[in-house]
Amino acid sequence: MADDQKGLSRRDFLKTTGIATGALVGGGLIGGLVGYNVNKDGVQTKGGTQNAANHDTTSVKGLMFFTNRADFNVLSQAVERIFPEDDLGPGAIGLGVPYFIDNQLAGNYGSNAREYMQGPFFAGEATQGYQSRLTRAEIFRQGIAIMEEEAQKRYQKGFTELDGGQMDEILTSFQKNEVEMKGVSSEFFFKLLRQATLEGAYADPIYNGNANMDGWRMKGFPGHQMAYINVIEEEKFQKIEPKSISSMQH
Repeated sequence: MADDQKGLSRRDFLKTTGIATGALVGGGLIGGLVGYNVNKDGVQTKGGTQNAANHDTTSVKGLMFFTNRADFNVLSQAVERIFPEDDLGPGAIGLGVPYFIDNQLAGNYGSNAREYMQGPFFAGEATQGYQSRLTRAEIFRQGIAIMEEEAQKRYQKGFTELDGGQMDEILTSFQKNEVEMKGVSSEFFFKLLRQATLEGAYADPIYNGNANMDGWRMKGFPGHQMAYINVIEEEKFQKIEPKSISSMQH
């Protein structure tokens, strides 16, 4: 990652993520809001950052998963580095991505409630998908705590006090699997974090991300329209004001 994110356009970033954005913009990507707070495997993580709040979100939404605001601020800064604000529009924080991730971690996504999570557990190949005995909630808690530990160890500062280049250095270490985590690789945690960031940017706003549908507006995606019968025969590209699923309830 470069220190100056403004030198990298959002389109260039999304082009190099390896994730097909067409699969991301279609609405409820994770879903489910059943609370889950149990650490079944006893993975020990230190309790959050001490020097947070360089750039907190301005939303008034409540937290459902994070009980420590400092941990939430570390998450916020990390996802903003992955999806930065630029001249095309807001970044992850402006789109409400941290709240989207918080809400999803509090539900079935965080508890892996709809997935087989019994042993035996073996180290899988990178192509085999989810292999950890830990839930996503446990992985995110541990990953955020270790991001803070890495910041203190490398720079003697909290993660949210670092400059952009220093944050990028730590995130890149996770991406390259250079940081030790228990029960999961740091590379896998980074993939989860990046995927959740993009999903929060493009999911339907009913899931508390994609604020004001600005993620869709940047892509020219119309959201959930009742019909296209009035423009279906048009040959040129149609700019359509996007609509959320919530608009269909009226």
